[in-house]
Amino acid sequence: MEHEPGPDEGVLAELHRSLLGGPVVIDEGAVATGDRVPDARRFWRALGFPQPQEWSEMRFTEADARALDRIIGLVDDGILDRELALSMTRAVARSTERLAVWQAQLVAESLLPATGEDVDIGRADPAVATEVAASFLTLADELEPLLTYAWRRHLVAALTRIMSDASPQETGIGTTRVVGFADLVNFTALVRRVSERQLATMVQRFERLASDIVTAHGGRVIKTVGDEVLFVAAEPLSGTAIALDLVDAMAEEPMLPQVRVGVSYGPVLSRMGDVFGTTVNRAARLTAVAPTGRVLADENLAARLASLSGFHLHPLRRRHLRGIGLVTPSDVTRSRGDRLPSALADA
Repeated sequence: MEHEPGPDEGVLAELHRSLLGGPVVIDEGAVATGDRVPDARRFWRALGFPQPQEWSEMRFTEADARALDRIIGLVDDGILDRELALSMTRAVARSTERLAVWQAQLVAESLLPATGEDVDIGRADPAVATEVAASFLTLADELEPLLTYAWRRHLVAALTRIMSDASPQETGIGTTRVVGFADLVNFTALVRRVSERQLATMVQRFERLASDIVTAHGGRVIKTVGDEVLFVAAEPLSGTAIALDLVDAMAEEPMLPQVRVGVSYGPVLSRMGDVFGTTVNRAARLTAVAPTGRVLADENLAARLASLSGFHLHPLRRRHLRGIGLVTPSDVTRSRGDRLPSALADA
């Protein structure tokens, strides 16, 4: 019986040496002793790394030891509360794990033959897999400064938003934001007609266009889920401009179907990089009932847009949105003096 070839042990060893500081391993006792042992285990789990049945069997690199010593030291020195430190560690782990997988897949895709056929990256040819791994022996050192720089830039932006939002006059829970959902129309039917590789290309194109448009107007992409993007903006003007530009951009993109967008304005609760609350739910429900290639706004946003130039608002019939209640949405267009399309007649 033939056995499938395993991974190139030489490349794996070099990866460990280059990225983690060498093949030298040390046992748990050299990482933490006494009262520090429980914390070392907690933070290792928070980092999301695999563990053996018995911790006594665990072997660490010197890089592991330095990282654990540093984060536990923040707790020991009273700089961070233990639960806060664990939560921050989980946030780093989840974000960087997704980033690492994403980047590895991008490199793998770039090395796969452009045959147009579907190729499962997880079942790539061993030679391709080895080439992907080997490429990061150089790429890792080149990309690491970019990761640190981007984190610092985004941290400054996040802290600036927190300081800007702070107000002794504010009451209640949540920060006021424009929330928008952009949804590719008839995407489910499209999935059945195209290959997986074509689908992946389309999703990447959609995410790239959406991200560029949102960030160009000073908004934030909260998340993308295949055929949908969730974004937020601080002001009605920028949030609505994002929605309208998304519609225009997708209409001009031959690779993608058109989108429909729902936007609402009100308080949102931010948690773990995501946003929650009735404002978010209302935007999602508006998206579900929006006509193809249109932007629907709730009453709160429409009221604020009414005082701004550059937009035309067409109130639609009052309707009940599941989980939200009665809402009078408005179709939003740029002020061009154009007649409203017939698609709105039955909206």
